[in-house]
Amino acid sequence: MVVTLDGEVVTADDSIGRLDDPMFARGDGVFETLLLRGGRACLVEAHLERLARSAAIVGLPRPDAARWRSATLAASAQWADDGDAVLRMVLGRRRDGGTTGFIAVSELPERVLVARRNGVSAMTLDSGVAAHAAAISPWSVAGAKSLSYGANAAALRHADRLGVGDVVLVSTEGFVLEGPRSSVVIADGDGVLATPPTTMPILPGTTVQAVFDVARARGTLCEERLLRVTDLVAAQGIWLMSSVTLAARVHTLDGEQLPPADMSVEMAALVDEAVARPDSSLENLLSVPGFGSTFVCTRERRWSENLIDSWTSEVAAR
Repeated sequence: MVVTLDGEVVTADDSIGRLDDPMFARGDGVFETLLLRGGRACLVEAHLERLARSAAIVGLPRPDAARWRSATLAASAQWADDGDAVLRMVLGRRRDGGTTGFIAVSELPERVLVARRNGVSAMTLDSGVAAHAAAISPWSVAGAKSLSYGANAAALRHADRLGVGDVVLVSTEGFVLEGPRSSVVIADGDGVLATPPTTMPILPGTTVQAVFDVARARGTLCEERLLRVTDLVAAQGIWLMSSVTLAARVHTLDGEQLPPADMSVEMAALVDEAVARPDSSLENLLSVPGFGSTFVCTRERRWSENLIDSWTSEVAAR
């Protein structure tokens, strides 16, 4: 299902762009992937903030957060399944230099359920990128969630050909970076949660940040620090963390089976609490008179652009 930024479901007779728009032809755009759980999009504000950062990196205008927020709520209401689903915010460049944005909602892939339940095997791959690349290559889109996903897809295909489920990308100096579609988190021998610094050429993880916030509130020490592959091997546990898969435990790394992670149950609880935290701006929007009842009753009909504009205007004035 595709929903416009005006909150309307796109039908087979509608168009959201042209094949020669740069966003479709060359991946000239950015996106965010959110978990939709029980009809509620998770960590919306964190994703909107990262969408804005990504847009700035690739030279797109700053997204109108209020409009994207309303469209996200509209798409969530239109999706009929109350289980977990995938919601994507997509923003890209048109051939006329303008931008196109929309929300897409789809079913949860089977691989996600398997990874959540059983964990994953992973292999380390040299990314060909230096750990300090972000500092010396200001043009790089490494910190953006770009639609240009060719290199990440190639890494995952390579792993799949070798019978491996996922990948941990490593810098040319041997420092751990990220997965093609995830952030890397370890629990070290002292129970400290650690992830690579966001100053490296990686995408800052929204789920990692949310989990670290919850963990710190519980008294767990969390750090951003340089990690090498030896740190992964020595860790109590390794997780590939993302918005939809959440926390997939790495049970095998580079062909070597890892011992069971002592913190697996605790990590699952941290993740569930992190994604369940409400977004204050969405709560404000839902509290606008008339919004809540319309939100509940509009799964089967289109949203009015004027009505959404009035809702967001009232919230903005609060």
